[in-house]
Amino acid sequence: MSATYLMPTYNRQPISFTCGSGSWLYTKDETPYLDALTGIAVCGLGHCHPKVTEAIQQQAATLVHTSNLFGIDWQERAGEALCNAAQMDSVFFANSGAEANEAALKLARLYAYQQGFKRPKVIVMEQSFHGRTLLSLSATANPKAREGFYTLDEDFIRVPFGDIAAIEQAAQDHDDICAVFVEPIQGEGGLNTAANGFTYLEQLQAACDNHNWLFMLDEVQTGNGRTGKYFAYQHSNARPDVLTTAKGLGNGFPVGACMVRGRANGLFGAGSHGSTYGGTPLASRVVHSVYEVLANSDIMDNAVTEGEFIREGVVDALGQYDVSTRGAGMMIGIALPEKMDCSKLVDRARDEQKLIINVTGGHVIRLLPPLNMTRDESSQVVERLVDLLKPSF
Repeated sequence: MSATYLMPTYNRQPISFTCGSGSWLYTKDETPYLDALTGIAVCGLGHCHPKVTEAIQQQAATLVHTSNLFGIDWQERAGEALCNAAQMDSVFFANSGAEANEAALKLARLYAYQQGFKRPKVIVMEQSFHGRTLLSLSATANPKAREGFYTLDEDFIRVPFGDIAAIEQAAQDHDDICAVFVEPIQGEGGLNTAANGFTYLEQLQAACDNHNWLFMLDEVQTGNGRTGKYFAYQHSNARPDVLTTAKGLGNGFPVGACMVRGRANGLFGAGSHGSTYGGTPLASRVVHSVYEVLANSDIMDNAVTEGEFIREGVVDALGQYDVSTRGAGMMIGIALPEKMDCSKLVDRARDEQKLIINVTGGHVIRLLPPLNMTRDESSQVVERLVDLLKPSF
């Protein structure tokens, strides 16, 4: 497979898929692969979901783009649906998760500016990942992603994920903090959850309220039903001021969103932020179609049921080998012993088991299957993982 004219920004696997359906991807010779990664949490409704496909086809034949110089009916409808689902007041549509996070960080700076801060700081977490634009990359912890880009490190304070005492210590040490920005579950960092689960988010909001900071959640990966709720924070009583999402928002169509309420509502005005392609008629109709499927089906309940089935199946078969699981819904981490060599697992899963997976955090298999995966498919995920891993113990 030649990539002569493409910049070498990806370590591509030696395979290409020509079509997909539901939980399955197919190569040119029609070999089926069970997709437990869905484009890294993107195709939450599975590949080529009929409702999404229909929306794309109809809108592409009607009107693709006009620009935000004009009113966009589908953008209004998608915005209302998404804000209702998220319990937020207003939304800015972008093209990706990184751009949504960039908007969130700009909001934090503007919030601080209006209070007289000259160089405000945002608290972010160790092992976080927020994107690859310069500001979102500066908020990201991954050293490999940051290397060589002169990140804006003075604008961020990094603390351990899940450690509320570290938040309060930062407040004592710095008088120029304006926000906390956090993933409810750290996807790239190894599917990390706080020791006290989603209660951590309530503690973070309380700290933000106490110090008059913005409470900002990055739900690029955890949103749109991935954890069994429309947004992961809804497993708690927390309410963010800023909420970002992307990935599953368009089920494969590139679109992101930054939503606001409370202290953050009304910060952006005409000209303070924008995007040529953000919220086109086509993108907005896709967002609305995904919302309609999630809101009018039991898919999120299925994500909880099947996610738990996969976690229990793996632990039942491999728990004796010091294998454990983490995450929520169809955001599943399988933590392997740290001494285990995981460098070839992705290739072996693909070649030996026809199973698409990912490894993150060094020794954690990351599974992000479709939310509507069937029980038979979930069983196959477990069986193929066990067959892959058991000979290594």
